[in-house]
Amino acid sequence: MHAVFLDYKTVDAGDLDLESIRAVLPEIKVYPYSTEAEVLDRIQGIEVAIANKIEFDSKVFDYANKLRLICVTATGTNNIDLDSAEKAGVTICNIRDYCTESVTQHVLLSILSLSHSYFDYMHSIQSGEWQEGSGFSLLEHPIKELSGKKLGIVGFGVLGKGVAKAASILGMETLICESFNPDKPDDSLHRVGFDELLRESDVVSLHCPLTEETNGIFNDDAFEKMKSSAILINTARGGLVNDQALIKAIENKSIAGAAIDVLDQEPPDSDHPLMKKNYKNLIITPHIAWAARESRQRALDRIADNVEAFQRGKPINVVKPKAL
Repeated sequence: MHAVFLDYKTVDAGDLDLESIRAVLPEIKVYPYSTEAEVLDRIQGIEVAIANKIEFDSKVFDYANKLRLICVTATGTNNIDLDSAEKAGVTICNIRDYCTESVTQHVLLSILSLSHSYFDYMHSIQSGEWQEGSGFSLLEHPIKELSGKKLGIVGFGVLGKGVAKAASILGMETLICESFNPDKPDDSLHRVGFDELLRESDVVSLHCPLTEETNGIFNDDAFEKMKSSAILINTARGGLVNDQALIKAIENKSIAGAAIDVLDQEPPDSDHPLMKKNYKNLIITPHIAWAARESRQRALDRIADNVEAFQRGKPINVVKPKAL
């Protein structure tokens, strides 16, 4: 099958291999990145396209008349017009449960860093505050135990469950938010409403997809309902959190802090609201929660599995457009 990988460098930092993908697609052409114009040129005559952040709109599907399969090197498919794909007869496959360990580590790191005022104490060392002090221990910044605290999880899929399991080792109690997906089948889990989760949680961690229902759910109203001692962790999608509302909550001390690994624009411009000012209780990282080397290699291997299953006529991890 004629195939192309359109943005390989969004996954690889020079430490991965393509052996598993080349085994099922020996003639694949690999490009580090592709502009919109290059995408249209590079998918001509292509049957299989692999991509991470490339936009596939109706124009692409009209143009790529031989395209049969798109493999996304991620779980989210917001960058693909699923309706147009279905009309064009193109199968869309994502990958799942490939970075749970990495994301879980990152979430725990974020929670612990904010709960222990970790970076505040690092700054105290760098500024000479401890060296000039009179006591053996510097107690200038608050430290909170996590045992007995409530962790609210919005999005209880593989990632949410992984974080809940790890947090339980620290003695945290988990609150699971009701699903925002109206088509989500009922499960046996005890879930709480979004407002109740906001009021009760000491930590809120986001792991849900970005949809019409979840876009901007963390707005002024949501932050006002949270405890002033609570912290927010977002490793899901930037669009879940309204940037201005977050800044307002940080400045007004409506919440104690936040750790944000995803933004609505990536990479952000220098004038992005969250880039204009440094806040000591706001941690921003460049979308790396998922990015352990093992997770990225696993992502490539899962892509190979998707291609092989498609070639056998039994596709897996197929993403369908939302039913109307």
